[in-house]
Amino acid sequence: MKKNYMNPYVAGSLLGGVLLLAMYLSGRGLGASGGIKYCVVSIVGTIDAAHVAASDYYSKYFADGKSPLLNWLPFEVFGVLIGGFISGAISGRLKFKIEKSPSISNTKRLVMAFLGGVFFVYGAQLARGCTSGAALSGMAVLSVAGFVTMLSIFGSAFMFAWFFRKNWI
Repeated sequence: MKKNYMNPYVAGSLLGGVLLLAMYLSGRGLGASGGIKYCVVSIVGTIDAAHVAASDYYSKYFADGKSPLLNWLPFEVFGVLIGGFISGAISGRLKFKIEKSPSISNTKRLVMAFLGGVFFVYGAQLARGCTSGAALSGMAVLSVAGFVTMLSIFGSAFMFAWFFRKNWI
């Protein structure tokens, strides 16, 4: 039997507590796009160390022999993945399933999801933070940029929803 989702007010309060705890323990808020960046930088360093040494951008992540994977953000991303699996297992929702409209194929849904993720992470790097980093953590400290980011995310989602609705209806 499928369990109901958590009450959104309780879930929001718990998320706020996690954000407060992250700020207290690490001195930084939450954010996922930086973790992805550190993982990609580490892969580039493994594949082409000479390029990393010659690049001003990449070399700063390997300064003093440090590994980019030892930053706290990759651990946060791995923790979110593990927490998602645990939550899915506890709630009885841990199964492979592609949620989509019956009018599109599984391949199209997966390609669209992948492209959406690529564009979102690229945009997050341009904006210097993702939804959780720039918007949630920014709003938690009453940053104007956090509020502008959140309004931009919801505003653009509202505008583009009309164009992509056929993938869901």
